[in-house]
Amino acid sequence: MKKALLALAALTAMGVAHAEDTLKKIKDSGSITLGVRESSGALAYTLGDGKYVGFHTEMCQKVVADLQKKLGLAKLDIKYQPVTSQNRIPLVQNGTVDLECGSTTNNAARQKDVAFAITTYVEEVRIAVKAKSGINSIKDLAGKTVATTTGTTSVQTLRKHERASGVDFKEVFGKDHADSFLLLESGRADAFVMDGQILAGNISKSKNPADFKIVGEVLSVEPIACMIRKDDPAFKAAVDDSIKAQIKDGSLAKLYDKWFMQPIPPTNTKVGLPLSEATKAAWANPNDKPMEDYAKK
Repeated sequence: MKKALLALAALTAMGVAHAEDTLKKIKDSGSITLGVRESSGALAYTLGDGKYVGFHTEMCQKVVADLQKKLGLAKLDIKYQPVTSQNRIPLVQNGTVDLECGSTTNNAARQKDVAFAITTYVEEVRIAVKAKSGINSIKDLAGKTVATTTGTTSVQTLRKHERASGVDFKEVFGKDHADSFLLLESGRADAFVMDGQILAGNISKSKNPADFKIVGEVLSVEPIACMIRKDDPAFKAAVDDSIKAQIKDGSLAKLYDKWFMQPIPPTNTKVGLPLSEATKAAWANPNDKPMEDYAKK
């Protein structure tokens, strides 16, 4: 009996230690690794030379500042690890990335592998086309070539709609969002299906933004949130508390205005996407619900 109790105590201690892994790791190392994106629209992108910017990138930098205070560290170094749609989940799982701050949809399947901070952006998946293409809805994609990005939920959305409406189109895949947009820009694809803000961001940075437009039905509504490792409630609480504080003091709304409504680098063009009612609702009632809960509405 005593041995069984000792074993149980040891397992409990291991569980507690595991639950505090990320905060302990950050405190012990004096550094945190953020997973960042190179072309995820105004949410997260690179200016080159190791400089990463965007709404989620800057929000996470504020989270890091709050973590530094919480842990009583005089200094906390930020390391930036570029991630793609394909490798972002494995890099969070294996400990390479502590906090992923890109453009990841929170869904039930992913919640089996990782945890999510509270939703900070609610996305609508749309279709980008060339302005003179004559494509105005998903039905106009019949016989066309459609680009999307490998490892994104837009692939499933596309297939679901193909079955539902009987529209037959060819799919091509970009390795990242910039690559997918290049497929559209160069004429190798007739349309690019992706999160609306990613489409708008890539259009705003193109040589001739007026050559493109976002059209068609909203294909899905998706909560976007930052990823962290599973079974680490202390770290999740610390991240969530920082984001809630940013919502409460209005700094998150100011960040949104900065990245979506004002001219942004490198071309000093505006994305021009006002804060949506769905995102306002997510901020008013902070939660980490998956997209399946949105679909039920």
